[in-house]
Amino acid sequence: MPIIGMTLESMHAERKKPATGEINVNSTPTIKGIREVSVSTLNKKALEMSFEFVTKYDPDIGEIKIGGNVLYLAEKNAPILKQWKSKKSVPEEVSVEVLNHLFRRCLLKMAGMAEDLQLPPPLQLPRVKQNEK
Repeated sequence: MPIIGMTLESMHAERKKPATGEINVNSTPTIKGIREVSVSTLNKKALEMSFEFVTKYDPDIGEIKIGGNVLYLAEKNAPILKQWKSKKSVPEEVSVEVLNHLFRRCLLKMAGMAEDLQLPPPLQLPRVKQNEK
C-alpha cells in the first residue's frame, strides 16, 4: 500500500572539524514508533511511523539528523501494529517501501545540508569526465 504523506519535525547538522583524508559516510534510517491515526480526508485509518535518519562520518567530523513521520496506508493495520508491539519491527514489504522512501527524501535534503557545512555528501554523485584523446 502507499505512503500518503511525510512530515519533517527536526533537522540537525553539525560539522565538528574540517574534512581531510579518507572519510567513510554511513546513512541509517530507523523507525522509532508506530501508531494508528485517522485521516479525515480519506475517511480511513493510517499508520503514522515516526523515524530518525542519521548520517555519520568516520572519522567523526560531523553528523546530520532528520526526524519526522511517515503516513502509511495499509490494507490491515492490526497485523503491523501487533508485530511492532511484540518485536519492534514491521513486515518486510512495509519496511522496504518506507525505508526506500526515507532514503530518497532524506538523502536529498542531507546533501544540501552537507554542502552548506562543507561535509562530504551522504550519497555518491555522478561525475562527468573528459574524454581521453
